[in-house]
Amino acid sequence: MLIRSPSDILPSEITPRAVYLNRREIMAGAAGLALGAGLPGAASAAPLQAAKSAFSTDEKVTSREDVTTYNNYYEYGVDKSSPAKTAHTLKTVPWTVKVDGLVGKPAEYALDDLIKGSALEERIYRMRCVEGWSMVIPWVGFPLADLIKKVEPQGSAKYVAFETAYRPKEMPGLQSAFPVLDWPYVEGLRLDEAMNPLAILAVGLYGETLPNQNGAPIRLVVPWKYGFKGIKSISRISFVEKEPPTSWNRQAADEYGFYANVNPQVDHPRWTQATERRIGEGGLFVKRRPTLMFNGYGDQVAQLYAGMDLKKFY
Repeated sequence: MLIRSPSDILPSEITPRAVYLNRREIMAGAAGLALGAGLPGAASAAPLQAAKSAFSTDEKVTSREDVTTYNNYYEYGVDKSSPAKTAHTLKTVPWTVKVDGLVGKPAEYALDDLIKGSALEERIYRMRCVEGWSMVIPWVGFPLADLIKKVEPQGSAKYVAFETAYRPKEMPGLQSAFPVLDWPYVEGLRLDEAMNPLAILAVGLYGETLPNQNGAPIRLVVPWKYGFKGIKSISRISFVEKEPPTSWNRQAADEYGFYANVNPQVDHPRWTQATERRIGEGGLFVKRRPTLMFNGYGDQVAQLYAGMDLKKFY
């Protein structure tokens, strides 16, 4: 039996199953720009110079206030408002990302070195949360494919696994006696998904450095998938042969699939995915909008799943 939440219930009031059961300047190579300390927890945000991307949607951008105060980041609390209040505790200086596994150039990379040689772009993407709400966000980032090519994955590498920083002293949500998830947070993509031009590693928002509550200093953005695939504060990237575990799939496999492609035809067991509520549009009873297959990015990504049963591989 599918239990769908009525349209007049705010997504923020839906309790997840798991709950109830600064940075110094970064020289960005060819981009020639500097990233200042993340927000909050820094004196100020540095402006980012980034080229406008042809991949951007022309839809109205969600307000910065909504994007930076309405967040899912359980390392800082389960309420949507918690991360903006508590994420200042994360220290993003210095920051390194370990790259390992089936790769030609494994190393502990400084954030500077990950970005070096890639031109930053502003990409305005539609973003869709599995809980039924959506936003339009102006990310600043660089193609994940650039990093993958730089570290030279071996022919046996079929997947890319990601891991969030695990810092209980800096992440209040990790201090609970009843953890929401099995920490640290992990995610993954098939290698061909990771190489798709739409997949980026974001380091900024609204032309400024990425706020802590949005995943500073570096996070994944895959706009054709539900938001939980966009792992934040990445500390490790591994190249592996077999499908890696992912946090929400490990927690509730019947609710959260590995692929997590936005699909209006596959409902979450507790609510419909056929429609969505755009944050910032009107009041409580504003008309919901139809959800688009692959979040509207089908022309760019549908070929990745040719021949697959997208109800089975949800």
